Order: sequence, then C-alpha cells, then structure tokens
Amino acid sequence: MKRLLCLTILSVIANFSLLAQESGFGIGIILGEPTGLSGKYWVSSHNAIDGGVAWSFRHSGFFHLHGDYLWHFPDVIQSTEKFTPYLGFGGRFGATKGKALIGVRVPVGMTFIPRGAPVDVFLELAPILDLAPATELSFNAGIGVRFFFQ
Repeated sequence: MKRLLCLTILSVIANFSLLAQESGFGIGIILGEPTGLSGKYWVSSHNAIDGGVAWSFRHSGFFHLHGDYLWHFPDVIQSTEKFTPYLGFGGRFGATKGKALIGVRVPVGMTFIPRGAPVDVFLELAPILDLAPATELSFNAGIGVRFFFQ
C-alpha cells in the first residue's frame, strides 16, 4: 500500500513538472505596493491577461483591483534560463474611506520561468495615471510568484 501511495505521489509530481508556464491559468501572490493575490491567463504563446486583488499598506485601508493585457518578448534575452520581459496596458480601480480611484496602468516587467516547474516568478513596475476623481500619476511595484494549472 505504501509503495502504491509513493508511486502515485511521484506520478503527480512528475506530471506537474511537465506543465508549461506559457499556457493555462496561474494564481499566486504579489508582494510590494500593493500586496495581494495575482492571477494570469495565457491567451497565446506571447500574450496573457493578468489581474490582481490587493491591499495597500502605504495608504492605510486602500483596496486595489487591476487587470492588464500583456505582450511577452521571449526572444529578447538569450540565456540558458527563461527570462521574458513584458509590457502591458490595463486599468485599475482603488477604493478607500469614501474615495474611489479609476486609472490606466502600463505594467513593465520581467518573468522568470524555471525549467520543469509549474510556476513563474515576476518583477513588475506599473506607472498609473488615475483619471477620476482627479488626474494623478502614481506607481505600483512588486515581486510575485504564481502556480500554473492546465
């Protein structure tokens, strides 16, 4: 019985290690400004939609929600490891103590896709132009990791 259980666990681990991070859906965390949950869905081998539900510790009580369309450039960095820069365009909604913000985001980042693991690690900087209730420029920045499902 123990042998069957061990073989089953090893089989599941082996199948997860074969999953591609450039397809499917991934969910994980992002740490930074703001900090929260991050999701990503690949729509093609070079394009994805990502989103985040997060909380700002810099602005106490600030809820943040964003969604972006991303273009990945996998051939820019020639390396034995897979480092892929990306650029995106999207929007964000923020709310705090009776004030709501709506803005446009332009995320720029780098994704590291380890060989043989169903995860990606990313670093991102996103300038934001808030349009309502007033025009204001701000930034989001974070580092995160996502686990991908097929």
